[in-house]
Amino acid sequence: MRLDALLKGIQFSIVTGDPQVDISGIAYDSRQVKSGYLFICISGFKTDGHLYIEQAVQKGAVAIMVERVCDFPQDLTIIKTADNRRALSVAAANFYGRPAHDLRVIGVTGTNGKTTTTHLIRAILEESGLKTSIMGTLYARVGNKTVDFGRTTPEALEVESFMRTSRDSGVRYAVMEVSSHALDLYRVSEIDFNVAVFTNLTQDHLDYHDSMESYKAAKQKLFAMIPPQEGNLVVVNADDDYAQDFIRAAKAPAITYAINHESDVKALNVKSSLKGSSFTVGYQDRTFNVKMKLIGLFSVYNALAAIAVALAEGISPDIIQKALQKVEGVPGRFEQVDAGQDFTVVVDYAHTPDGLENILRTGRKLTEKRLITVFGCGGDRDRGKRPLMGEVAARYSDFCVVTSDNPRSEEPEAIIDDIVPGLDKVKDSRYAIISDRREAIRQAIHLARKGDLVIIAGKGHETYQLVKDKVLDFDDKKVATEILKGLGKQCR
Repeated sequence: MRLDALLKGIQFSIVTGDPQVDISGIAYDSRQVKSGYLFICISGFKTDGHLYIEQAVQKGAVAIMVERVCDFPQDLTIIKTADNRRALSVAAANFYGRPAHDLRVIGVTGTNGKTTTTHLIRAILEESGLKTSIMGTLYARVGNKTVDFGRTTPEALEVESFMRTSRDSGVRYAVMEVSSHALDLYRVSEIDFNVAVFTNLTQDHLDYHDSMESYKAAKQKLFAMIPPQEGNLVVVNADDDYAQDFIRAAKAPAITYAINHESDVKALNVKSSLKGSSFTVGYQDRTFNVKMKLIGLFSVYNALAAIAVALAEGISPDIIQKALQKVEGVPGRFEQVDAGQDFTVVVDYAHTPDGLENILRTGRKLTEKRLITVFGCGGDRDRGKRPLMGEVAARYSDFCVVTSDNPRSEEPEAIIDDIVPGLDKVKDSRYAIISDRREAIRQAIHLARKGDLVIIAGKGHETYQLVKDKVLDFDDKKVATEILKGLGKQCR
């Protein structure tokens, strides 16, 4: 593709060189550059792409996109823009042929529940025979094939590439988690979304966003992106305090779901146990029953969101029922670890005050006896939520083991020091501090007796721990399984 075609829709100036040079690919990481590439310099949080122009040229870049004037090698095309992140999004969409335009794209945003909701939507669509791709926290997958981008949060280049792969594979629907970061950093700004889903909004990412208002505004961008064309819609959790804000931000018509408030899709007669959940769906003067293996009120909300999308897409209740009943669970989301023990162990990704409260409130209702909680907080992230999580854990748990999560550049003990004041706010709270996460899990499991529930919160599906500049192997489920198998006589 010629460079000038690639730059269509971007405001730029030519510093030097030929704007009609042929471009064989795009990269924003100099290590990924190949012969004939356009290298886009991104000013990131850890480094600056402008520092790697020479390396990109050595690897074959024929054009460089910059935001400021630098020393350039000879015989090179240099383009200057005011915002390379925004330009990357447009260039990527142009390069891959704007594939999202040929798909029906469903975006799910909110603080909690995005991963489960996207998986439930995909399950229903595929049960109805519609080929569906999914992109989110766990993976990017087209059918049964996983696409590896080598990073957890893809940039616009990877998002557009995934959409192209989806389109070329005959996919009809693309379902994706949409984070506030993705919206704020233009990672999805050129995606033609048809449906937006709002799950909830609670405190998170305030290390990045200045305030809850800023955080909310970032997520509302998804709703403002969807044009009021026939078939486009937004789906909103009417039980959330911010529901009306998201409905007002939308241009497309809204469908609401709820348990407590009046809504278009409502759950009635909700029941939940450690074996699963059941409820009745009320929709347009008709009802149908749903049974699923997923546990807890939060799972019912996620299912309602998926059901609302499915009903709006014209999928019949019997298909919805079959699909939801088949879903075994989502990795790291209230996932049980069973090695034959006479107590229950659950691994969950909850890492916000609201997420932790949801799973602990559920655990409190479901456990026969004591609730033992293992948790910590991530380093280099919103410090304000640390005492809040401590207070939540102490309020619902009989005993807490406070430990390290992903400390990153911080000292684990310093993070724990921020958590402890919250624990101490709860009268008669009982807790232990064990910064070594493996040992913390071991102690919690050894404390458990018949009928108890142990919840290991914070990391869920993750198979690593981020300590300083190292990525260490660590999987809560695997560690818990190893410890449970070592219990010997306590396991049946």
